[in-house]
Amino acid sequence: MLYLMFNEGYSATGGDSLIRESLAREAIRLNRLLVSLLAGSQQEPEAMGLLALMLFHHARRSSRTDAAGDLVTLEEQDRELWDHAEVAEAVALLAAAERLGISHRSRPGSYRVQAAIAACHMTARTPGSTDFARVALLYDSLAQIAPSPVVELNRAVAVAMSQGPEAGLALIEQLDRSRSLEGYYLLPAAKADLLRRLGRRSEARDEYQRARELAPSEAERRYLGKRLAETGSASSSSSESTPNSNATSAVKEKK
Repeated sequence: MLYLMFNEGYSATGGDSLIRESLAREAIRLNRLLVSLLAGSQQEPEAMGLLALMLFHHARRSSRTDAAGDLVTLEEQDRELWDHAEVAEAVALLAAAERLGISHRSRPGSYRVQAAIAACHMTARTPGSTDFARVALLYDSLAQIAPSPVVELNRAVAVAMSQGPEAGLALIEQLDRSRSLEGYYLLPAAKADLLRRLGRRSEARDEYQRARELAPSEAERRYLGKRLAETGSASSSSSESTPNSNATSAVKEKK
């Protein structure tokens, strides 16, 4: 419940604004209380992992939209705007959760694994230095703990970033054919980006259009509209092989 509450604050499911900061802060406050209530229990490490996960994502709040309220993807964000005190607290919490987990002989749960994935992004000095091979392996672990089509989509993105767009696109097309993410706009958004990078611009335009029609918020629709316009322009060809992609980072934005 706390994570659902945080997610609605982190990325609103409707309306003009992408972020509802007061809701995200309240979820963090309640999670801190939960950690204190679970002190010494078997559940404490996972509660700490959830708090670390929230803090990692919340630390980027000032960089996730521009002055017009439009989405700024992870790779394009100004990392100087991140709340580095929250990042440091999240890193320390995750390390403490791992130590407690070892002492309790408890395997990492889904929140601790997701926090470890977030840490890969948040501790990289630059987008290009992100260890996407490790991110893909962590998604493999997450798929064992909490299997879901969304986890598989994020894993496909990590594979695309570490092994190339063809490998990631093959996994995304399997998901698309399964219809397990029917209506989930980030699947066509990620697919469009990989198609663009492979030079398949007409197919990419179709997928960007599909993603824009499915996007839940105005900020996300504006973002995808820009990508659609860029894909239709001659200038888009210069960025087709860029490793740090826009739509695939939007998947990471939504976790």
